Formats: sequence, C-alpha cells, structure tokens
Amino acid sequence: MAQKKALSVSLTDRRGWLHAECTTLSLVQRCALVGLARSTHYYEPAPERDENLLLMRVTDELFLKRPFYGVPRMTDWLRTLGHRVNHKRVARLMRRMNLQAVVPGPHTSQQHPTHVVYP
Repeated sequence: MAQKKALSVSLTDRRGWLHAECTTLSLVQRCALVGLARSTHYYEPAPERDENLLLMRVTDELFLKRPFYGVPRMTDWLRTLGHRVNHKRVARLMRRMNLQAVVPGPHTSQQHPTHVVYP
C-alpha cells in the first residue's frame, strides 16, 4: 500500500487553498489534492470566551515582566489575583499565544568531554 506523504505547509495555508476560486475542480477533488478532509472546508473554530481573553491579556502582561515564569508559576500568580484557573487551562492559553518560559536547557551541569578528570 502506498503511503501518503504529509505536506510541510501549515493547516491554515492549506485551508486557504480550499477557499480559492477554482471552477475546474470540485470541492472533493481540491480536498484530495490538498490532503485534507472535506469537513475541514466547513469547519469554523469557536472563538475564545471573554474570560479567556482576559486571562490571556493578564498572562501576557506578566510574561513581558517575567519571561522565566512557566505554567506552574503563572497559574499560582493568576490564582493570587483571584482568577479561578488550573494548570491545564493556563498551559492551553500559553500554547495558543506561543509563550514558553525562558529556562536553561537540559544537561547544563554536564562536564565538557575534553576536560581532564582528576581522581
């Protein structure tokens, strides 16, 4: 069985291709050509609630001041301000805003391979 290769183009770009005016190809043919399900053409994502937009604005303000705050600290800080949130909600909103804490990567305490090890 031949395996389909995924396109390296984002989903939003491919959805835009479906909405392009094309009179020679049907919607089914365009979806097959782009590699998307036909339901993708009709899907409209639900807008964020007002409460989530407020949380996103407050999170963004703090993140500008303290970019080293991750999800746990951000959740604690929002709770001290009186918002009822859990870590899963904060993580989803931070992912949606493309926010990620600035922290050192793994293996920061590893010795350099060329350094001499003394007994």
